[in-house]
Amino acid sequence: MKKENIFSKNFGLKIAAIFLSIVLWFYVTSRGQSEMYLDVPVEFKNIPPGLEMVNNTVKMISLNVKGQERFIRNLKPSDIRISIDLSKTKKGDNVYYITRDDIKTPHGITVSNINPSSLKITTEETLSKTVKVSPVIIGELEKDYSVRSVTIEPPTVVVEGSKSEVRKINKLKTEPLDITGITESFSQDLKLDLKGKNIRAKPDVIKIRVNVEK
Repeated sequence: MKKENIFSKNFGLKIAAIFLSIVLWFYVTSRGQSEMYLDVPVEFKNIPPGLEMVNNTVKMISLNVKGQERFIRNLKPSDIRISIDLSKTKKGDNVYYITRDDIKTPHGITVSNINPSSLKITTEETLSKTVKVSPVIIGELEKDYSVRSVTIEPPTVVVEGSKSEVRKINKLKTEPLDITGITESFSQDLKLDLKGKNIRAKPDVIKIRVNVEK
């Protein structure tokens, strides 16, 4: 009696079953596929010591992302990270091309389009210098009281940033201190006003002493 090979029996049906399984898998996984556009902020890392970014007009990247609807439904820009490594940046103009390797997405999410796909970044040398601190006082004391003296500690701070920015700074002001209705001497910590300035200050908080007399 001739033996039948168990693997060759109904071979055509087995191949058909495998093919149908693959088709069914693709059908199930592709069901509910959705896409959306998200504007995601760009993060920069590993800026070389001694260099400062001074001109980067692109703050957000528009991404076209795809995935199953259950993944896309609650997706937020904060769930995605775009991180650009600046470790090889040179002084002057630099062009970086954004690839999918620079983008971290949650499981089940893919990126199909990146706009813009490149960034121009300009860097300058870092400069630091010492500048005076000028306290800003607003408001008026209670009637019959006056400010006898104002002292700050420290009276100077070190500012650091891009060369073109630091060169323009001769002094730094504090955030406003309101003395309305005050009747006695007091001390308070005040932050330096760095709004609109691409610089750092050390320290960035000073102590002010306002001596009041009647």
